[in-house]
Amino acid sequence: MALTESTMMALQSAAPDFTLPSTDGGSVSLNDFSDAKGLAVFFICNHCPYVIHIAPALAKIAKEYQTKGIAFVAISSNDTEGYPADSFDMMKVEKEKQGYSFPYLWDEDQTVAKAYSAACTPDIYVFDADKKLAYRGQFDDTRPHRISSGNYDSDKTPATGKDLCEALDLIAEGKPVPENQVPSMGCNIKWKEGNQPDYFG
Repeated sequence: MALTESTMMALQSAAPDFTLPSTDGGSVSLNDFSDAKGLAVFFICNHCPYVIHIAPALAKIAKEYQTKGIAFVAISSNDTEGYPADSFDMMKVEKEKQGYSFPYLWDEDQTVAKAYSAACTPDIYVFDADKKLAYRGQFDDTRPHRISSGNYDSDKTPATGKDLCEALDLIAEGKPVPENQVPSMGCNIKWKEGNQPDYFG
C-alpha cells in the first residue's frame, strides 16, 4: 500500500461526465443527478483499510443527507486482475454488506478516475447544485490504526465524517464552503499496468 493524498482538483471545476455500470444493474450517469442540491462522488474500493474505516459512517451519512437533497455515488476504479477483492461481483457484495443507499459504479477502464484526477481511496468530491466543485477533502481527521502489516483497527478512533458533513450542510443550504480544505488520503488507486496517469507518482 502506498499512502497517497488527493490531487485536490481546483474548486469550481465542473463535474466530469460519466456513464458507468452499476452494481444494481444498468448504468448510472452524471445527468441522473441533475436535480440534486449537491452531489458527493466517492472513489472507493472494497479492500482498502482507509475505505473500510469510513464505510459504516459513510453509509449512515449518505442516508441522512439524501433526505436533504444531496445525492451520493461511489466509483471503484481499481485494477481487478491484480486486486480480485475489488471485482464487480465483490462490489455487489460490499454494497449489500455496508448498506450503501447510493449507486456503486465500476470504472473498469479507469477513464473516469483520470477525468477526476482521482489518486487515492477514498478520494472525495462534492459538487454544488450547478455541479461545480465545492469540496474536495478528507472525510474527517480520523485514520485507521495500523496493528501490523495488512491489519488495521478502527475502534480506537471511529470515523465521524465531520469535515464532510460541515461541507454538506453548507451545500444543502446553498452557501459557499470555505476553501481551506484538508486533502483526503488513503491507498493509491491500483492502476492497470501501463495505464498510470501523469499525476501518479
